[in-house]
Amino acid sequence: MPCRRTGWLAALLLIVTAPTARAADPLPLPIFDAHLHYNWEPVPYYPMEKVLALFRQQNIMGILATSRPNDGTRALYEAKPKGLWVVPFIRPYRIRADIQTWMDDASIQDLIETEYKRGYYVGIGEFHLSGKAAATKLVKRTVDFAVEKNLYLHAHADDEALEILFAHNPKARIVWAHTGFSTAPEKVAAYLERYPALWCELSYRYGITSDGKLTAEWKALFERYPDRFLLGSDTWINERWDSYGSTMSDYRSWLAQLPKDVAEKIAFGNAERLFRR
Repeated sequence: MPCRRTGWLAALLLIVTAPTARAADPLPLPIFDAHLHYNWEPVPYYPMEKVLALFRQQNIMGILATSRPNDGTRALYEAKPKGLWVVPFIRPYRIRADIQTWMDDASIQDLIETEYKRGYYVGIGEFHLSGKAAATKLVKRTVDFAVEKNLYLHAHADDEALEILFAHNPKARIVWAHTGFSTAPEKVAAYLERYPALWCELSYRYGITSDGKLTAEWKALFERYPDRFLLGSDTWINERWDSYGSTMSDYRSWLAQLPKDVAEKIAFGNAERLFRR
């Protein structure tokens, strides 16, 4: 009898002291990916189901979708994937070579205007411009068309080209891809003051962190202009898809160093405010 009692007490102790079932890990901070390419050349590197699974895994709540040609963007948007908000932009490229010539090619404007007739596009881009290449009549026509149709522009542009785009039409609304790559933070701040309809997207942006920590300059910039920044993956080559998870992890690492309200605006809140219709 004592042996049975001892065994019963031991079993009870085991039950009481056993660790409780682990609660499900909380989802990571939602992110809106404001620079996503789903290129078809001739087919995407990742099939649709793999892309959507990746977005779910990384808690991507929405994407600014572009592709070369526009087939990939249409496929993403028209799939209407559950739990993913797709914001489609018209890319002014049919093939990669158009990157170098689109600003002088009248057929590209025809492409933009034809795609626009589908009725669901929110912007034009990403397109590439450097220096005075932005000063052509056809680029101005693109900017004016965007203003007329209430579209955003997604510009991969250096400082000079950015200024020319706003000179074409001060009413332009521009998402600045990569925030100039290496434009000094104080100059970025000056642009944000000068152009109220400028938003800075941060893929490939150099100098935001040092040894994993936000630099004082960028932390101050984010806290001063929390409504003006967006995040992006820029999946322009296959390797960017393969490293998608680490890209998002890096973003969340430095976002965690900001006040919660600032981090949430940059991660997804600014996109909600800009693109929801």
